[in-house]
Amino acid sequence: MTATAVATDATEIETVPADATDGVETPETQPRTRGFSRNVTKFLVGQTTSLFGSMVVQYAVMWYVTLETRSGFAVALYAIAAFAPQGLVSIFGGVLADRMNRRVLAMTADAVIATVTLALALIMLTGVTELWIILLAVAVRSLGAGVQTPAVQAMIPQIAPEDQLMRVNGTFSTIQSAMALLAPAVAGGVYGAFGIVPIFFLDVVTAAIGISLLARVAVPTLTAVAEKTSSYREDLVGGLRYVRHNPVVRWLLGVFAIMMLLTGAPSFITPLMVARTFGSDVWMVTVLEVAFSVGMILGGVAVATVLAKHSRIGLILVSTFGFAAATIALGLSPNLWIFYGFMFAFGLCVPLFSTPFMTLVQETVAPEMQGRVFSYVGIVMALAAPIGMSAFGPLADVMSVQSLLVIGGVATIAVMTLAVRTPSGRAAIRAGRETQPAAS
Repeated sequence: MTATAVATDATEIETVPADATDGVETPETQPRTRGFSRNVTKFLVGQTTSLFGSMVVQYAVMWYVTLETRSGFAVALYAIAAFAPQGLVSIFGGVLADRMNRRVLAMTADAVIATVTLALALIMLTGVTELWIILLAVAVRSLGAGVQTPAVQAMIPQIAPEDQLMRVNGTFSTIQSAMALLAPAVAGGVYGAFGIVPIFFLDVVTAAIGISLLARVAVPTLTAVAEKTSSYREDLVGGLRYVRHNPVVRWLLGVFAIMMLLTGAPSFITPLMVARTFGSDVWMVTVLEVAFSVGMILGGVAVATVLAKHSRIGLILVSTFGFAAATIALGLSPNLWIFYGFMFAFGLCVPLFSTPFMTLVQETVAPEMQGRVFSYVGIVMALAAPIGMSAFGPLADVMSVQSLLVIGGVATIAVMTLAVRTPSGRAAIRAGRETQPAAS
């Protein structure tokens, strides 16, 4: 959809300074334009601190399952537990984000995730380490993420001016990438020296810090939310109808699904390739994630600076085919260090895709619909990877990971070549171009 389709007339608003009520939701729009830097800074620091702990847990549990079982089926079970519950609950989380105080909703979900992590740590301290218990905790954490993620993503355009969205998203992506660089190093160091349980306690501490900082962020209240009279069911149906009748949103979600299904899912078995082909030392999978994260950092810096005014849709297309090329190259890598190099290239493409993707959605979707639209983004992200892993994981036990990576990359090129030629693809390209003058 074009920028003119944003339903600004649906949210008549008052103007109150952002710092007039710190830590509570306030009427829109002045909070986004006056004093927004301090507000955004608290938001970014709090969310990336919480994310850091979650990422450390994610890496450690994935490595634990991979190194303890060396089974593609077990890795597939982990991927399903980590993402499928988020996808199932995300649509309801998106509706909640459009009906409730998004800040409080995100804080509550983060607290639930931390509580489950603490419970898992205490259970494992007693010597209980069965895989099903770990996967159950991972699944419950995923449910919490399905509520938290749409609320957090929908808050960004509420606290940042429209002309700063690309830069704020790019900065967020860069900080997340820096955390992604630090997280595997911390996970590898702590896991290698002390085991997995201390990592769970670290996640509880970072969640507490994130919650306390988010509590101090002033988030404007959309009048459409404050005056909402529709039922939960009506909002749920309205979100489905909005996506179904919007060809651009449908196409963007389809491209996202392609990426997660054909390149994202195979990336989950790259540690398995390292363990089988190059060695099972923890430092090997740690360096793999570090290479990926360094690429993400540089890509995030580029998007937040020199690429901030470039075409959103152009960056999406370039990064999409970049993912495909990097995935093929990973499968063809003759040694470990070349493999690391192409994982760096894969990471470089992530912010070049995710930042303009999120920005384009934020710029073109009506504010009161963004929670629900981002819930569909969460659904795609949460379900495409496990669906892909349900195929790639078992296949990795009967054929080489290298072959699967090449197949995934080639399939991505073929599908995306067709996707850009569809009517929805052409409409998305036009919409991306039409939003560009306002963004630049």
